[in-house]
Amino acid sequence: MLKNAFFFLHLYFNTHFIYIANMEKKKVLFIFQEITPYLPENIMSKQGRHLPQGIQERKKEIRTFMPRYGTINERRYQLHEVIRLSGLNLIIDENDHSLIIKVASIPSARMQVYFIDNEEYFHRKSILFDKKGKSFSDNDERVIFFARGVLETVKKLRWSPDIIHCHGWITSLIPLYIKKSYSDDPLFTDTKVVYSVYDDGFEETLNNEFKRKSIIDGVKNNDIKILDTPNYENLSKLAINMSDAVVYGNSQVNDNVKKHIDGLSKPVLEFQSEDEYLNAYSKFYDKILGT
Repeated sequence: MLKNAFFFLHLYFNTHFIYIANMEKKKVLFIFQEITPYLPENIMSKQGRHLPQGIQERKKEIRTFMPRYGTINERRYQLHEVIRLSGLNLIIDENDHSLIIKVASIPSARMQVYFIDNEEYFHRKSILFDKKGKSFSDNDERVIFFARGVLETVKKLRWSPDIIHCHGWITSLIPLYIKKSYSDDPLFTDTKVVYSVYDDGFEETLNNEFKRKSIIDGVKNNDIKILDTPNYENLSKLAINMSDAVVYGNSQVNDNVKKHIDGLSKPVLEFQSEDEYLNAYSKFYDKILGT
């Protein structure tokens, strides 16, 4: 009889513990190429503004990151440096680059946006292309710096995301780094990565040394063989291959990227209308997490 009492007591505490664990808020890290009001409105930047807020309102905890482009008016949007998160140097192609973290609030959304900043990479009066529409020659290093900057900052925050949702090709190395470089870090061990595909392509190839420069601890040459030709399609395919799930952020995307997605067996969320995507994304996250 005493044995049965211990059994039921054990069962009660285990069940209670599982219930409490399931009640904890899931954490979603949003990493955006563009967010409005800091940049002009388009389908991606509008999602950057409203998706984190909507997911937060659906009882999930969020953090949001984007690059601090030189077009962003710091005074107008009240950006300020977070000293405790800044000061790290990231080495890219044997050169040191200082990582500055800034933050701003969107009071109406009760959310903060963290900005990855560096004078050399982001203090220019254009975003990803020059006035003639040509890619900047250092866009390869900007992709690397942004990806590593976000992940190192999340480590400093000691914040363990259940989902990382990447938006835009400047985030394309993050799935690779999560799966290969940060997989043994307790903060990211169980993290699922979602990659949104948009109609944000470019025609040129990035610097031919991009593949070599992007290798960090845990990344092997064979992992990034697709970057022998570092163009938009291959960046997208790499991100998709390393992600746990894919979302169509636009109704129309690059044909070859779409064919690549069609050939994979992983969860895919089709394009959702502006009225429906918040609920659809929240349910999609729950499905990926098995909750």
